[in-house]
Amino acid sequence: MTAAGIFAAAPDAALAALFIPFELAELALPADRRVLFLRARAGVRLREMAQAGWLCEQSFLPFADELGRNGMRVGEPAPDERFSLVLVLPPRQRDEARALFARALSLLAPGGTVLASMSNAEGAKSGEGDLLKLTGAVQHLSKHKCRVFWSTPQPQQVDRALLAEWLALDAPREIADGYVSRPGLFAWDRIDRASALLASHLPRDLHGRVADLGAGYGYLASQVVARCPRVQAIDLYEAEARALELARINLERAQRECGRELAVAVHWHDVTRGLPQRHDAIVSNPPFHQGRADLPELGRAFITSAADALQPDGRLLLVANRHLPYEAILGQRFREVRVLLTQEGFKVIEATGVRA
Repeated sequence: MTAAGIFAAAPDAALAALFIPFELAELALPADRRVLFLRARAGVRLREMAQAGWLCEQSFLPFADELGRNGMRVGEPAPDERFSLVLVLPPRQRDEARALFARALSLLAPGGTVLASMSNAEGAKSGEGDLLKLTGAVQHLSKHKCRVFWSTPQPQQVDRALLAEWLALDAPREIADGYVSRPGLFAWDRIDRASALLASHLPRDLHGRVADLGAGYGYLASQVVARCPRVQAIDLYEAEARALELARINLERAQRECGRELAVAVHWHDVTRGLPQRHDAIVSNPPFHQGRADLPELGRAFITSAADALQPDGRLLLVANRHLPYEAILGQRFREVRVLLTQEGFKVIEATGVRA
């Protein structure tokens, strides 16, 4: 399966519902075509509705690539840009969603409209309530088991203190054990138990150039720095751009605390498309979800990319939920596969001897 196939979602009800207000003439597209789409997702309705000049922002690389393949203009707005319409697909995590609403409002031109759509099962009613708190007036309708809500706020209606407070929710913040993270990342406010289990079983004799696949905010890579003194270089590969700054901060701290410098590189990269260089060892807590659905194809794609990028005598160390069916692909790609530990519903696996 291709990377596009792995990450391609089923038709997104929230995306389809987002454009219902235009179909019902509750709203009209702005004549100046100054439209920004935050957390944009590709789909049939977007292709049908989008006009020249629309800007789509998406920090998750596979989704950003999909937008590009669909002919959308993908990027970030300039600091001084303002838009007549800001479309939003808010995430489930509430602090992250509140920060996104505040950012949408801060990018809105005078007289402009913020329009959002959320699944009822993903906190739509709370999302509408939050936009109401910011703007003082919201309209809504329901479709496809989603709630679509919008506001065209008057300047005097906007709660400026709350706007500033919610904008700050996306700022890097310290969590457990001094790590820095932000809402919405995987296990953003804690040390993930599976990653901690793998970290506690990292071999001290790991050496050379190591990669962390799906590095998140950099916990596992930081543990490699702390526990494996023979490692000389480490590459972090992460598809979510919002994690990259945090990974750099956490890796800098890890190097200071162990009193040595490594060659560190943080890459905005879709691991399922392969890796650009060879590594002596690879560590990973591979993702296996997209939204709420199990997607073991993701983990298998990570294993394939790891095997393709390892030196012939390299080794892969990964942690996974016990029920995930990775043994078959590991056996196909490696001559020796050992389960080092089974604990708390997780398994730590070491694979060596890459098969050609």
